[in-house]
Amino acid sequence: MVGGALQIAGLLVGGIGMIGTFAVTGMPQWRVSAFIENNIIVFETIWEGLWMHCIRQANIRMQCKVYDSVLALSPDLQASRGLMCAGSVLSFLAFMVAIIGMKCMQCAQSSWQAKGYIILVAGLLFILSGAVELIPVCWVASTIIRDFYNPMVNVAQKRELGEALYLGWVSAFCLIAAGAIFCCFCRCCEKTRSYGYSTPTHYPTHSQHLYRKTESSYSKSQYV
Repeated sequence: MVGGALQIAGLLVGGIGMIGTFAVTGMPQWRVSAFIENNIIVFETIWEGLWMHCIRQANIRMQCKVYDSVLALSPDLQASRGLMCAGSVLSFLAFMVAIIGMKCMQCAQSSWQAKGYIILVAGLLFILSGAVELIPVCWVASTIIRDFYNPMVNVAQKRELGEALYLGWVSAFCLIAAGAIFCCFCRCCEKTRSYGYSTPTHYPTHSQHLYRKTESSYSKSQYV
C-alpha cells in the first residue's frame, strides 16, 4: 500500500517536472528587459528565449520573431538549446519507463526483480534529466547577473531573470525529487525481498529425535 502510494507520488512529481521542462524549452521569457537608470520605456517589454525574441507593447500587442541564425546567438543560448532538448527527451523517457515499471501494471512474465530494475532506471533517468536541465538554466542566469552588474555593458542591453528560469529551477527540482523517490522505492523493495526470501532455520522435531534414538539402540543390539 505504501509502495503504491510512493510510486504514484513519484510519477506525479515527475510528470509535473516533465511538463515544466517542455514549457521552459518553448517559452521566450528567458531574458527580460530591465528598466533601470535611463531605460524607462516601460510600455515596451523585450523577451528573449531559446528560439525567438518577442516585443510586447503596453500589454496589448506582442510580436515574436524566430532567430534568423543560430550562430548569431550568445554561447549560453546556443548550448541551452541542445541541453534543454536533451533534458526534455530524457524526462519523457523517464516518465514512460516509470509507467512501465509501476506496480499496478500487471504484465505477463514479469517479476518483482525485473520491475525493480525498471523503476531504478526510471529514477536514474529522472535525476539525469533534472541535472541536464539545471545546467542551461543556471548558465543563462549567471550570464544575466554578470552582465547586469558589469559597468561596461550598455544599459539598454542589460536583462533580468525571466519567468522561464524560475520555472526551470522548479521543474528540475521536481525531476530530481521524482528520481529520488523511485530510487528509494527500489531500495526498499530490495530489502523487503531479501527479508522475505531468507531461508528459515529448521529445528529437529520430536519424531526425528525418537527415530534417531530407536535407530541407535537397534544398531547396538545387533552388535550384541
